[in-house]
Parts: sequence; C-alpha cells; structure tokens
Amino acid sequence: MYQKVKNLLIIAIWSLVSSCFGDYEDRIRIDGSSTLFPLSEAVAEDFRKAHPDIKITVGVSGTSGGIRKFIRNEIDIADASRKMNSLEIEECVKNNISFIEIPVSNDGIVIAVNPENDFIDYLTVSELKKIWEPTAQKKIMYWDQIRENWPHKPIQLFGAGTSSGSFDFFTLKIVGTKKASRGDFTASEDDNMLVQGVIGATYSLGFFGYSYYKENANELKLVPIDDEIANNGEGAIMPNEKSIRNGSYQPLSRTEYIYINSSSLKKSILKDFVLYYVNNAEKLLIEIGGVPLTKKEYSKSKLLLENTFKK
Repeated sequence: MYQKVKNLLIIAIWSLVSSCFGDYEDRIRIDGSSTLFPLSEAVAEDFRKAHPDIKITVGVSGTSGGIRKFIRNEIDIADASRKMNSLEIEECVKNNISFIEIPVSNDGIVIAVNPENDFIDYLTVSELKKIWEPTAQKKIMYWDQIRENWPHKPIQLFGAGTSSGSFDFFTLKIVGTKKASRGDFTASEDDNMLVQGVIGATYSLGFFGYSYYKENANELKLVPIDDEIANNGEGAIMPNEKSIRNGSYQPLSRTEYIYINSSSLKKSILKDFVLYYVNNAEKLLIEIGGVPLTKKEYSKSKLLLENTFKK
C-alpha cells in the first residue's frame, strides 16, 4: 500500500513538473515600455495566428519596471524606450543574465493639449522646463505665468509615471536632469490614461508616445516644439513620421529597443518570435501609426540575431 501511494505521488509530482516545463517552453513573456506596447502587442497578435498554442503575455509596467523583471529573470523580453543604464547592466551581470539589445522602432514624445485650447500655437523647451521643473511645484499653476497674454486659467498636467522610460527621457531632455520633475501632476505608466486625461480637461497639457496621439488625433491638439537651438532655422517643429524619423523633432525623438534574455533563446519558439518581430516591425508600425526604423537598420538587427543563433 505504501509503495503504491509513493508511486502515485511520484507520478503526480512528475506530471506537475512536466506540465510546468511544457507551459514554460510554450510561453513568451514580455513586459516594459508603454510606448513600445502597441508594437509588441501587434507582433504578438500576428504571431499567434500562425502559432495558436503559444502563450504570449505582453505587460505594461514601464521601461524601468520591465527591466527590473528582466533582471530577476521573470520575463524573456523587456520592452524599453531607452537603453539600459550602467546600474541595470551591472545587476544583469550579477544575476548571470546575458542579453541581446535590438533597436525596433523610432518614437517621439509628443506634447498635446485639449482641442478647445485656442491660445497655444507652440512651446519652447524653456517654457516646458518652466512648467515641469521641480521648483514649479505649487508655484507655476496658471497659463499666464508662462506667457503674459495667455489666460489666467489653471494648468492641469498629465505625464508618464516614474517607472516609465518616457519619464526619464522627458525630464532629461526638457528639465536637464533625469527624473527631476514637479510632483503635482497626474502620472501613469499607461499612456491611454494620459490621453484620456488631456481629452477630459480643457486647460490640460500632457506628454506621451506618438502612436497614442495618432490613435486619438481627432480628440487632441498637437503642439510643435522649438528647441531654441538653430534647428536649421525652422523654429518650432511638429512631430510627425518624417520629423521623428529624421531626428529634426528635437529634443524629443528617440529609438526604442527590445532586450532579449539570451538563455530564453534556448526555446526555439522564441527565436522564431524575435525574428518575426524584426521582419514585421516596419509593416506593423505603419499599421498602428508608429514610426519604423530604416530597412538598413532592420537588416542589421536581423543579421545580429542570426549570428547570435549560430553561437
């Protein structure tokens, strides 16, 4: 009787282990940047059509949040709207996490206001800094504090949360110091929440990824930015596919990346997925209103992956 129970227990444990292993083998876990989420989700949806049995989860915890999960070996791919910093790379080394960095798209952080706002025609980097710098908290509260001829109406601000790569990028480029910002604004790692906030408040201003603007263009007013550097004498530049791709939309154009856990590439399905990602990113970005890299850049990324697979 004892031996029979023991054998049944062994079978049960082995079944559980086998089940977990199978689930792991047929699962791809992605998390990170909200601005890269639309592309990763589009790639995942397309890939599932050919591989319906594969479980693919795409989360949105912000670039920093996704990289933290990546460092803890909880995900296969981290979506990132910035490069890993030196501390994050050190943590990867400490945890024996090796990775491949692949650029996959361009993005521009856009400044948007409510369509009923009829007084803002453009903003300078200096004006944005005046609005967002830490010393502005509870001091810069009205639009006429930015320009005297603007109305004495309260500024309602919406911006990326502190775990977002967009927050790091925006504060560095606009305020001059990464993560330096006033704290009295509505923050979220979900760009859709920021979009809805701007849509719902007449005297609002928000910043978020370009593709989220494109998806809601009829309900938002885009604001051109003057970087106050020569900028080829063009003054304020409107963000669009051309200005983001050629970098003339300054200082808020950037490249986005996926970080692939090298050990996860032991799963053949992940190799197929990341190659599919690079091969189809351009087409899918155009469909969702994003800004692709050049064909040369995608070819370079594909070659890097193929050489990695041979090792």
